[in-house]
Amino acid sequence: MSVLKFNEENFEEEVLKSEKPVIVDFYADWCGPCKMMSPIIDKIADELGDSVKVGKVNTDENLDLAQSLNIMSIPTIMIYKNGSIAKTFVGVTDKTEILDAIK
Repeated sequence: MSVLKFNEENFEEEVLKSEKPVIVDFYADWCGPCKMMSPIIDKIADELGDSVKVGKVNTDENLDLAQSLNIMSIPTIMIYKNGSIAKTFVGVTDKTEILDAIK
């Protein structure tokens, strides 16, 4: 499963109304630690397949969305279940931690 692109237009439909758990990676292209997280997010998407949605939000392109969710640092990984934030990780996070949180 490929990593989806979430933005201000599709966030509510793709994330908040999703029947599946959703992993959202808030990032920016210039952010070094975000670049370190990118292959981890890709591996998680591959491993979990269709059981979970995995996507990214570019905070520079979706500033209002990032501000409305109080994203203060990037990368921030949020796990949504039933439209609510179930877990938040800030900074580079181990793949195992994210996978454990999604279960």
